[in-house]
Amino acid sequence: MTSSALSSTPGTRITRLRERGRTDPASLHALLADGLVAHVGVVRDGRPVVLPSAYAVDPAGPDEGGTLYLHGSVGAGWLGRMEGTEVAVTVTELDGLVLARSAFHHSMNYRSAVVLGRARLVTDADERHRALDGIVDQVVPGRAATLRPMSRKELAATVVLAVPLAEASVKVREGDVGDDAEDVSDGAWAGVLPLRRACDGVVSNPDSHDEVPDDVRRRAEAWGAPTGRA
Repeated sequence: MTSSALSSTPGTRITRLRERGRTDPASLHALLADGLVAHVGVVRDGRPVVLPSAYAVDPAGPDEGGTLYLHGSVGAGWLGRMEGTEVAVTVTELDGLVLARSAFHHSMNYRSAVVLGRARLVTDADERHRALDGIVDQVVPGRAATLRPMSRKELAATVVLAVPLAEASVKVREGDVGDDAEDVSDGAWAGVLPLRRACDGVVSNPDSHDEVPDDVRRRAEAWGAPTGRA
């Protein structure tokens, strides 16, 4: 289920620097498609905990607004108890360091999303397979199709959670330094250091004797791997 605008709730409403907010779901989907790591905030045994996690997104998923999938080990028993529990998921991409003439105006160029919702334990076999394939493809698009199927033992050891995308916010900072006029007149240097994800090339495992697969090569080249080293 999709909507024409992101939700505006007490949890997602941007109250500072509102001009950086994005209200269209396309901005959320684009950021989530670019990201690699989500940070998941939960309350465990009465204490707040934030954990990094690989993830996948299905904008047309079965939950309201689409579905964000997370996974983890059954061995982390608390994860399997998250059914119906409120969670917060954040994804941030850093695009640059904004170096101002004053400490106060130093900043970063970034794209950041916050998703709030009740976690749903995914038990349907087909949806679990789609979610786990999606998590692999989030890292290297197309890779899931090249791998052997997960074994029953591996599936039994894995918890998959779904979080609806219905309640979410996106905030973006881009552009130049925003210094005060008096600081600009002082003549000190200011500027931006653009940042991007980069790959130096593929390092094959010592016991891997095949050519680098096309999916891995494409991913490396997309991140700037030098020709001949992908």
